[in-house]
Amino acid sequence: MTPLTSPATRAARSLAALVTALVALLALASCGDGGATEEPARISGAELDQPYEASSVPLRTTEGEARSLSDVDNDLTLVFFGYTRCPDICGIVMSTITSAVTQLDDDLRERVDVVFVTTDPARDDEKTLRAYLDRYDPSFEGLTGDLDAVVESGLSVKVAVEEGDKLPSGGYEVVHSDHVVGLDAEGMGQIVWTKDISARQMSTDIEILLTR
Repeated sequence: MTPLTSPATRAARSLAALVTALVALLALASCGDGGATEEPARISGAELDQPYEASSVPLRTTEGEARSLSDVDNDLTLVFFGYTRCPDICGIVMSTITSAVTQLDDDLRERVDVVFVTTDPARDDEKTLRAYLDRYDPSFEGLTGDLDAVVESGLSVKVAVEEGDKLPSGGYEVVHSDHVVGLDAEGMGQIVWTKDISARQMSTDIEILLTR
């Protein structure tokens, strides 16, 4: 004689079967479309609708050779204006840039140059610049030159440079904009990063720009 099953038991079994079927359907759907699609990474910097045209005014490299801001020879050149005696922001931004390019795969890293233009050419000669940049990455290039040439070069990428207040030590502050500009292979500024960008965000942006 077959035992009788209560209505409550039958209902519980039916619900369990329904749940099992739903789980199986969801699993099949996941297998069919490869699972949930991740949203594509977004650019964190500010891409420019009207690109900057880097200046062709000649400056000097740390090897004493003539080079202008527009003389790019790579797919992407990160440009930052600062000075070696800067007490705070310059070091923070340079550390961010260094970490960002270090996070890139080797094939992408080879397609990126970094150029540091001194805003204090009276004190930042070629030797001083080279020693400063070697602390971050020996491949980073430094540019110096006459102050007028530096100012004009800065203005081409919306970097303002001016001499600030004198310091008690006898030196002086150098007031300058603190954003980083990304120049493309034609020497056109296509993207700007503020000093608050993280190394991870900048690295991701570079990867997106170079793999589009």
